[in-house]
Amino acid sequence: DDEGVHEGRYDSPLTEIGQQQAQATYWATHDKHFDKVISSSLCRASETAAIICQALELPYETSDVWQEFDNGPLAGLARDVALQKYPPPAFRSRYAPFTDAGGETQLAFRQRAQNGLSDLWQSSYNQVLIVAHGGILNEALKELLGVSRGSFAFGDTAFAEVRVYRNQDHARLLGVNLQPHLADKPHP
Repeated sequence: DDEGVHEGRYDSPLTEIGQQQAQATYWATHDKHFDKVISSSLCRASETAAIICQALELPYETSDVWQEFDNGPLAGLARDVALQKYPPPAFRSRYAPFTDAGGETQLAFRQRAQNGLSDLWQSSYNQVLIVAHGGILNEALKELLGVSRGSFAFGDTAFAEVRVYRNQDHARLLGVNLQPHLADKPHP
């Protein structure tokens, strides 16, 4: 969030720092084998995937399923402007859109993560790299682990490592917010 705006569906390209972080991410993944690489179709994720996959010499595909939360009219707005135009309610049901002017419901967001996981579960791929955003990755992790509340931290170009046991309908979280490629830099 280098621009000080609500990201969500704001389709911003990577900054110069983001490009450097994406290049560094290669070093965290270069010793792993991936059968498939899937990226959010939003620019900042697909550019990250392109940088990583070029170094890994792998193709990747983009998918709208792995896009960040649809925050409706807040996407790209400065935080102070958004607060004035769309003050958050004291309570928002998971069935209600993000704002009165639109956006995704929390339930639809979770269902989208479920759909992405279902597609992966039914595929023949064993080692998959998903290049996406903290919100959708949170929903996917919560679904895999059977967690209904809470969240996992994801700094810039951070990743999680999950082992899924399809024959047991079980997942093990091996690490989250991993940033070994940024070990010498401060984490956001």
